[in-house]
Amino acid sequence: MDFILNEEQEMIKNSIREFMEKECPREYVRQHDEEEKFPSDLFDKMARMGWLGLPFPEKYGGSGYGVMEVALLLEELGRAMRAAGTVYLVSVIFGGESILNFGNEDQKGLFLPKICRGEVKFALALTEPNSGSDAASLSTSAVLRGDNYFINGSKTFITGAMEADWLIVVARTDETVSKYDGITIFLVNRKTPGIEINKIRKLGVRAVDFNEISFDDAQVNKENILGILNKGWQHIQTTLEMERIGIAASSVGNAQLIVEDALQYSKKRMQFGKPIGKFQMIQKMLADMQTEVDAARLLTYRAAWMKDHGIYCLKEASMAKLFASDVCMRCAIQGMEILGGYGFTMEYDMQRYFRDAQQNKIGGGTSEIQRLIIAREMSK
Repeated sequence: MDFILNEEQEMIKNSIREFMEKECPREYVRQHDEEEKFPSDLFDKMARMGWLGLPFPEKYGGSGYGVMEVALLLEELGRAMRAAGTVYLVSVIFGGESILNFGNEDQKGLFLPKICRGEVKFALALTEPNSGSDAASLSTSAVLRGDNYFINGSKTFITGAMEADWLIVVARTDETVSKYDGITIFLVNRKTPGIEINKIRKLGVRAVDFNEISFDDAQVNKENILGILNKGWQHIQTTLEMERIGIAASSVGNAQLIVEDALQYSKKRMQFGKPIGKFQMIQKMLADMQTEVDAARLLTYRAAWMKDHGIYCLKEASMAKLFASDVCMRCAIQGMEILGGYGFTMEYDMQRYFRDAQQNKIGGGTSEIQRLIIAREMSK
């Protein structure tokens, strides 16, 4: 078993770290969090560097790399700015990977080059007010009239919808079959008449909005179906699997930054005549934090490696997402304790890490849902 990244993977990891340190300093992150401002300029710079095209074939303007390389990129984005990883997941993974995996050639040719160039952004419209963890119970409907479908219903907790150009809308197209069938995915222009989007203020990752979306006879041509009619639930599982690996990678990067910040603080903060990092209790906390981060990293890399090699990894992706997001939250809590009163102030970044970490445990399926998936896969 080889635990060493190859030369290209090391290059990607180091390049994105250098890029983020230059283009995304701490003051930039703080400002965008405080102002709840979307990092559009950073997104554009990532496109010019070629990062948005990392997982797409060269014929569409991409670099042709795999899931492992995407995981390395998301780890570094998470280490610098959690919101940057969220932007990448929403637009590149939700949008681009869905089109690459299930789109027809016309859809791929139209959208993938634009995604690589940063000319188009996507948002996944899946969750509804009454179907969160039980996502297949969605009630948003799409009814065919002539050559067009008319979408009615509402979505909630949709990340980045106001910044998106296109929505990937998951809707019910057949009421006569089981809830896991009769679901179809549509590519819908955000400016389509009958669509209204509103902002939901949230605790963390504030540089990217949560949104409510309502559909009132929003018209979309049947040519905008993504994948196979009534097979959308099966399609969306592949996207969610990628999302879980991505959230795990971003959580690992975020948790690593928390450990680094806590360690640096422990070296400088003097109490009883010596740095607090010299006290065994603080040393134990830091040692436990780094050990868990390394374990989460290995679980994430394993899931990414399996995905790249075509090995079924629903359980492993859920394990990585569950453990990495929990580790990130635990590190944030311990980081707050190490900083003491300073951790509770807005002057230090630890409070933002704490706020951001909670979203990792919710997005892509809650920790409780991940445990159900893991247990179900174990019993097969």
